[in-house]
Parts: sequence; structure tokens; C-alpha cells
Amino acid sequence: MKFGWRDPSPPVSVEAWRKKARWRLPNMAWQYIESGADDRTTLRENCAGFERWRLRQRSLAGVSQPVLAATMAGEQLSMPLALAPTGAAGISHWTGDIAATRAAERAGTRAVISTAASYTLEEIADATDQQHWFQLYPFGDRGRVKRLMERAEAAGYTALFVTVDVPTLGNRESERTSGMAQPRIVTPGRLLNLLSRPVWLYRLLKHQRIAAAHYVERDPQTGTSALEGVRRAIVGAADDAARSADAQLRYMQSDLHWEDLAWMRDNWGGRVYVKGVLDADDAEQAVDSIGVDGVVVSNHGGRQLDRALASIDALPAIADRIGDRAEIYLDGGVRRGTDVITALCLGADGVFIGRPYLYGLAGGGEAGVASVLDIFSTEIRRALILMGCPDVASLDSSWLLPAPGASGA
Repeated sequence: MKFGWRDPSPPVSVEAWRKKARWRLPNMAWQYIESGADDRTTLRENCAGFERWRLRQRSLAGVSQPVLAATMAGEQLSMPLALAPTGAAGISHWTGDIAATRAAERAGTRAVISTAASYTLEEIADATDQQHWFQLYPFGDRGRVKRLMERAEAAGYTALFVTVDVPTLGNRESERTSGMAQPRIVTPGRLLNLLSRPVWLYRLLKHQRIAAAHYVERDPQTGTSALEGVRRAIVGAADDAARSADAQLRYMQSDLHWEDLAWMRDNWGGRVYVKGVLDADDAEQAVDSIGVDGVVVSNHGGRQLDRALASIDALPAIADRIGDRAEIYLDGGVRRGTDVITALCLGADGVFIGRPYLYGLAGGGEAGVASVLDIFSTEIRRALILMGCPDVASLDSSWLLPAPGASGA
């Protein structure tokens, strides 16, 4: 047994990784990851919605080795869970999207790479072995969109996830008050908080991976004095972040229409999914009229329209409407393996996680993301054994019960 202040044991839950990430990150980075819109009602309900359900437990079922393998977006995965697109992953840890994608591969799953990733599509493809997926923000500039899609296809990305729930930025007040909003203002208090996380700050200044790589051109550092190098790094990181955020705002298409989605469908050679759907009518139109392969039931992690439905609450109606002819995925509020199981019981074919793997990334880089994925896999397997369910493919509404006193379940 080892004694001392440093605990050598790794976090054993997503919540434990969350606490470790909070300790590692300065306030501005933490608020960017944790922020929600307005009063954070939807953010809270994303997690609380799972608590309105209970899992059916069957005894003496003889289940010892449940099967977790599943297919998502045409790929055979080790479990029905993959990494959601998250912008500016480099703010959690400088290795960002590359570390997260590598960890996904190690776990036998895949990642969706964000348009606002901290590394380019090509950098991530060169650093990994498997074919992953690309998330596209449908900007009003079709020429720009087409070039991004062509780059993704050329780099080997096999599926396109079009995010449609960001016609404008949600009101993320905690980002604005922590210094992550525009214009970025460095107050003495904020500077002191940054300096209190010297390892994070050093890596940020050295690698400058806070900005969205597809929005800015990064200039190589030239030989200068140490002091001048630090000054340039600080200014460069701030400028890159500001320019990438400005570009995102400039290209947002608030008048995005079904015709734009159809154009993207026609200009992409692989599978197409619509991310950010909460209404069954929209899901049906996307599948039947546009011909997409599936939808991701999502409210952008509660960061856009506050008081929108929690993802898990929107899922059943969408599954009832299109579940027989399209793939259905869910993100938002997934923190436990039992959350994954609940979503599958309600009609999802798989789930995506965002904040959980950012916690692991912030707390331990690639190894931290791998740990988070292993926690999910272990929890899903254990729960299936306890339920007496032989495999994830057998999960349906018969394995689910409403929680006593739950309303709306």
C-alpha cells in the first residue's frame, strides 16, 4: 500500500473524471465545457430525464458474457457509443481531437470530428488508423462548405453529421462572464486564475491549440527571445481564438432551409445524418423528403435553446415515427452505462458522449479519454448481467419501467 497526498488510483466514474477536470482547468476553460444556455434548464433536464426511468431486472437468466457490439453509421463497434463532435477540444488538453480519436480507436469505437476542431481533418486522419466521421456546420457559403466536405472525403471520413441547431449562438452567460465570449477581456482576476493552472497555461502557450483549426491559419513560431516568445504566444492564441469565433459567427446561416440540407446530401458520397433534431415532424421530413440515413436527437448539450426538450424526452416520439426506416442516435446527459441502456430501450441505435470524454481529456489526455470509454463499457456490461439481458440488440421498451411517481415517463 502506498501512502501520500497523491492518489495513484484512477477515477472510477465519469463524475470522478469531472472533478479531476475541474481541478486541472482554469475557470474560462471549465465554463466553456460546462456552460449551458440561459437558466440551464435544458442542461439539467438532459441528465435528470434518465432518472425518470427504471431498468427491469430478471433473475436466474444465466447471462455472464453479454454482447455489447453494435453498428453505428455503418461501422462495427465494440459498443453502441461513440464520441460526439466538440469544438475547441484543445482547450481541455493540448492533444485535443487527436488524443480523443486515438482513444476511441483503442476502445473499438469512433469519433465525429467537429468543424470547430482544434486540429485539421488531415492532421487527425494522419495521426489515426481508422475511418472516422465529420460534423459539418452548414454555413451560408456553399463554396466553403463544399471545400470542407471534399477535404473530409479525401481524408477518408465516411459519414457526414450536419448540425442544424445553431442558426445563432445560444445565450451562454457563464462563458461571457468567464472571459470566453467576444470580445475577450483579460482582467486581473482572470489572469490570476490562469496563472493558478501553470501546466495548462504552459501547454496552451506552447502548442496554441485553443482555436478552431479550420477557421484560422496558424503561423509557425520563429526564433525570438523567451520573453518575446511568450508574449507572441499569448497574443497569438488570443487572436486565433477570436478570429475563429468571429468566423463562426460570420458564417452561421440563420435562414438554413431544407433545400440546403438536400444540397449537402447530393454533394456528399457517404452516409448523411442530421444532428440537432428534437421534433418528430422534422425527423420524418429529413428521412422521407431529404433521404438522410438517420438523425441525432440532440439539443446541443443544452447550450442553445433553453427549455427545449431534454434529448431523452424527445427520443420516444422520434423513434416511434422513423425507427423502422432510419438510424436514430442520441446525445445529451449521458453519464452512466445505464443511461446508454435507457436510450437504447427507448429506441436509439446508439449514443454519443461529449462532456464525459472532455473530462477525461482534461484530466488525463488520451489515457483519460480511454479510461472514460472503459468506464462506460464496464458499466454497460455489468448492468446487462444484473438485468439478465444477453446483448444490447435485445434492449427495447420491455426492459424499461417508469420510475415511481415520475411524470411524463
